[in-house]
Amino acid sequence: MFNHIFQVKGSQPESSSHCYMVETFLNAATFSKDHEGRDKSMSFEDFKSWCTHVPSVKKFLSNLLVQPDPGRPGSKVPKLQYSENIDSSILLLRDEYAWHIGGALSHEELEEWKLLYHSSLNGLSFNTFLGNISNGDEPTVLILKDREGYIFGGFASQPWERHGDFYGDVKTFLFQLYPKASIFRPTGANSNLQWVCLNLLSSHFLLGLFPLPFRVEAEPPYAYGSVAVYVANNMHLQCAVNFSSETIPNGIGFGGRINHFGMFLSASFDQGHTFSCTTFDSPCLSKTTKICPEVIECWGVVRKGLEQETTDVVKGTVLERFKEDRHMLNLVGIANASE
Repeated sequence: MFNHIFQVKGSQPESSSHCYMVETFLNAATFSKDHEGRDKSMSFEDFKSWCTHVPSVKKFLSNLLVQPDPGRPGSKVPKLQYSENIDSSILLLRDEYAWHIGGALSHEELEEWKLLYHSSLNGLSFNTFLGNISNGDEPTVLILKDREGYIFGGFASQPWERHGDFYGDVKTFLFQLYPKASIFRPTGANSNLQWVCLNLLSSHFLLGLFPLPFRVEAEPPYAYGSVAVYVANNMHLQCAVNFSSETIPNGIGFGGRINHFGMFLSASFDQGHTFSCTTFDSPCLSKTTKICPEVIECWGVVRKGLEQETTDVVKGTVLERFKEDRHMLNLVGIANASE
């Protein structure tokens, strides 16, 4: 399959990269059938289970059995777009991984993926991460590599936006890339798909979100750029009117439940966790339940025909685009900021 798919894409067949990746994909398979002491092989049930976890295989083989359908090519590999001055060796996402993840996506979502954030280039910063991915409504592919060497992540079908509860739709899923490649789709057991939460009134967050200086109408009359100081000195108000980080974790997550996510990254971007969860019927995605991120990267799925709509999203002032934050400032006695 690799020789055919990536020869079509333009790479050399039988490359060492493909040989290396074969084991990663076979690690997701179960070989339970034993032929009189000889090497074990897949039973039909093993094969069906493997195709569930590696849907690109099923898609590829299906196109060998039926007349080719231009709308569902089994060898479609997204074009990975990133700046020319970026060394591709630092990227977690490889063509083989993109093909694997794309097995659970529609044809329209396999045209082009654009690098939006990479921790080696942008630093381990949640503010930078949100800033880099907030200019559009396209789906995103979030991938991380932890200190144990495991590579895994999630496909977010909805934009990463702050909500008071879980949100998202059934197109969202979790995946493993190394040491084995598997995909875990929603089971329907619950709707706890995506999670984004920030303590909106932390001074660190405000400094990253709002381009200071700006005027604040509050008592006493704070001058330009002083809202972060005001909020930092009145953080007790936040706990009273919104939520505490002790009970509701600040960060982004997939599946499971609060403090027991299928995958979760804290807002500090230096730790997280992964547990088995019924949302995706997924196991712990790493060696242990604790995640210590080493590399984090995020790709935006470019859907053709939506580029112009994406550019329109950024129109308006900062406070028009972050109305939720404006309401929260009002709650602590800060009326309006200047336009």
